[in-house]
Amino acid sequence: MELTLWTYEGPPHVGAMRIATAMEGVHYVLHAPQGDTYADLLFTMIERRDRRPPVTYTTFQARDLGGDTAEMVKTSVREAYDRFKPQVMLVGESCTAELIQDQPGGLAKSMGLPIPVVSLDLPAYSKKENWGASETLYHLVRTLLLPVVPAPNTPRPQRDRNVRPKANIIGPTALGFRCRDDIREVIKLLAEIGVDVNVIAPMGSTPADLMRIPDADFNICLYPEIALTTCTWLSRSFNQPIIKTVPIGVGATRDFIAEIGKVADIDVSQALARSQADTLGNWDAARVSSAAEAGASRLPWYSKSVDSTYLTGKRVFIFGDATHVLAAARMATEELGFTLVGIGTYSREFAREVREVAKKHGIEAVISDDYLAVEAKVAEAAPELVLGTQMERHISKRLGIPCAVISAPIHVQDVPARYSPQMGWEGANVIFDSWVHPLMMGLEEHLIGMFREDFEFAEGHMSHLHSATKHDLPSDSIVEQPVREPLTSSTSGSNQAVLIPVATEVTWTADGEAELKKIPFFVRGKIKRNTEKFASDRGITSITVETLYDAKAQIGQ
Repeated sequence: MELTLWTYEGPPHVGAMRIATAMEGVHYVLHAPQGDTYADLLFTMIERRDRRPPVTYTTFQARDLGGDTAEMVKTSVREAYDRFKPQVMLVGESCTAELIQDQPGGLAKSMGLPIPVVSLDLPAYSKKENWGASETLYHLVRTLLLPVVPAPNTPRPQRDRNVRPKANIIGPTALGFRCRDDIREVIKLLAEIGVDVNVIAPMGSTPADLMRIPDADFNICLYPEIALTTCTWLSRSFNQPIIKTVPIGVGATRDFIAEIGKVADIDVSQALARSQADTLGNWDAARVSSAAEAGASRLPWYSKSVDSTYLTGKRVFIFGDATHVLAAARMATEELGFTLVGIGTYSREFAREVREVAKKHGIEAVISDDYLAVEAKVAEAAPELVLGTQMERHISKRLGIPCAVISAPIHVQDVPARYSPQMGWEGANVIFDSWVHPLMMGLEEHLIGMFREDFEFAEGHMSHLHSATKHDLPSDSIVEQPVREPLTSSTSGSNQAVLIPVATEVTWTADGEAELKKIPFFVRGKIKRNTEKFASDRGITSITVETLYDAKAQIGQ
């Protein structure tokens, strides 16, 4: 473990809480000290739920460590059952309680409760939140369904051709990124091709619903970080095929429909043909209306028709959970014409998949849960757009780069009241707006900086992107203040920022300064620093236009 000011994932017991909170009829008894009850706020404050998570804490204190903490576990389990009457009880421990080694799961199982008790062994010092959610869902499903698993090599009964196929949607949880709206969009896609939904788990399901999972013809692995382990066990135990395509983006949504058609042996050609026709770009008012009713996406035509300044070749850096990062990389490069200059994930379990995409684009993947390392990579790549988590939003604001949030962990503003999916046709529309609008504001900022000296420019005008950026300063204060760089490992123990002083012996001429201000704001700082270092290394004290371009030529070699 390491001390940090911020983390992409919580400990694994938070993942278990996400499963319990998403379901009905499940209660989680957590052996934890009083301070670990902070996790409730993640659901009530950030996700704005109207009730506390279904969690009972043992809340032992320091003075209890000399006594019988095991008896505290039994008391908490007994009281939780008497009060909440759950259908299934999860029992686990937090990272602090793990050190006591009370084995709360075993204690609860020995009490003879008349309901299934699922013991969670989640190693807090080597695993993280998403893994904890995945393991919790897997053990919960396995505990309930193991008694009804057919004998090995038992053939799966063939579906009657006159009966519509049924699918399970596996993976959406509490505190996920737009899970609530993604479910609605996926249900619409399935209805369009004649597939019924059997069970959605864990979100909104009960233990009785989980018992019906084997009734479906196939499982949709909607969020692999959470669902893949469970779907793999179901495939092995009940011969249920897995739909692995995540329908984020127009191309992926078409692949999703085609994969279901192949697995379920149904004709989806009409749905694919309709989606293809609705993305050709021949729009009029009637077509816009009918396409919206049919659920088609406007993204393909918008991405072709919008001013190329906003899209074509724009440099993008993507970071987040693996599901959304892989989908965003495909959308950005294949559907919007962006250039991928950085990609990474904190989901180490899916590092291989992310590295394969990075290799395809000739870059190195960032596999890290250290936000300072991510910040350093963003600054180095100098992108024009960052797609990430709420932390990348902060990083981008500091670096003056447009940003859109595409992944958990999230802030309260990423749980909108409006319908805002990421998946399906409407999800592609939402993503287009979310990604392109920050670029438009970034262009506005660049133009403000470029034309500030124009005689018609309104003095004091500022962009909506953010205020008080360096190039908003008057021209007589072009010499920048020291620039705060990301903390390195050698300074991570200090709360002081690393300051890189600007060399006082190097100055800019009027023509050099004017040329510098024509450079887009998101790379201007880096070019300014490189040029000043170039001049300083060669004893040049006055930077002209020629010096600026000499430095560019030298660095570009």
